[in-house]
Amino acid sequence: MTNPVRVDLQREFGTPEARANPVPVYAKLRKLGPVLQTKDLFGEGFILTRYEQVVSVLKDPRFANDRRSVPGGTSIDKWWMPAILRMLVSSMVLKDPPDHRRLRNLVQKAFTQGMVENMNGRLEQITEELLDAAARKPVVDLMAEFALPLPLTVISEMLGVPEAERVSFRKLISKILDPLAISPAGFILNYPNMIRLNRFLRRLVKLRREQPGNDLVTALVQAEEGGDRLSEDELISMVFLLLFAGHETTVNLIGNGVLALVRHPEQLQKLREQPDLIDSAIEEMLRFTNPVGQVAPRFAKEDVELAGVRISQGSVINLLIASANLDEAAFPNADTLDITRGPNRHVSFGYGIHYCLGAPLARLEARVAIPALLRRFPRIELGVPAEKLRWRPNMGLRGLEALPLSVSTAGSAAAAGRSAA
Repeated sequence: MTNPVRVDLQREFGTPEARANPVPVYAKLRKLGPVLQTKDLFGEGFILTRYEQVVSVLKDPRFANDRRSVPGGTSIDKWWMPAILRMLVSSMVLKDPPDHRRLRNLVQKAFTQGMVENMNGRLEQITEELLDAAARKPVVDLMAEFALPLPLTVISEMLGVPEAERVSFRKLISKILDPLAISPAGFILNYPNMIRLNRFLRRLVKLRREQPGNDLVTALVQAEEGGDRLSEDELISMVFLLLFAGHETTVNLIGNGVLALVRHPEQLQKLREQPDLIDSAIEEMLRFTNPVGQVAPRFAKEDVELAGVRISQGSVINLLIASANLDEAAFPNADTLDITRGPNRHVSFGYGIHYCLGAPLARLEARVAIPALLRRFPRIELGVPAEKLRWRPNMGLRGLEALPLSVSTAGSAAAAGRSAA
């Protein structure tokens, strides 16, 4: 058996340099080994750095999402936890079969591919409205003026938030999704807003029970599988999950993806000249920019050997999916952005039974948003030096605090004329 190297992830990723460019850190960790040892809030555990091991654990039933699935394991939702946090940590993401299968089947009856595709026309309209406002400025903060409001507007409409309350709802969500909110201190400061959101969502569920509509909350309320339905807490937990996980991934996909194109002008030009490459470009942005750095930890349900390392029952396994996506053994020239890359079996949306439910919506939003941005602005450049960009202090969700872009619509009218001719 191999003795794994011990590392401190907080220390490795805690510097401004690592937040600005984590790629060398991931390369260092992969070089140290496929399985490393660490200590975090769950106690002694392991880190997986390479694609082969990450995928193997994601699909291996010997590893649980719920600590209670481990013999003698206990829940992380302690008595002292606020009720909202206990509800969130018991969401579908942290469940194992059969509970996970039950919840996922119910949610899939509501959050269907058809519902996502039906948003396409409205998504295009929202995109153009945001770009109209952005086009009036020489420098645009892509995050605040486009990447954040687009998915937030979409999800508020999908959920069936009454039109009169959408502005206040979006303001509340924006506060909760503030960069500080993803740190422990930020969560405490944001707790009153979490309470307000919880109350808002419960009122929304009550409204849609009494006044059903053509929206996601109504569909979740009505979803039924063999006489079983979601409880109110399960409904609220699911909406929280869609808001946080789905929204955050889309925001970072658009922001990180556009930044990657700007930093690789040859790829940007290729996408402008061949817009039909957008689907493979989005998959490469997901792999290369890693909007999500790691997924929920797994817990070993029994003693397991992994890459020559003994994993004891109950051990915590941290899966660095961002590192897996940059593994040369799985992706030739992995540190190169290639929008024509194929096949591209990245794990940005996870793998196996916990594959992200919101993946089709995130892809659709990016597929509409990024080409529209490129059509509107024939010139897109960084509005500040690259070293001035500020990254959010969280390795689990990698995203920019702001992305100032110098843009110009010059030439778009002429291009439109040539296209019409």
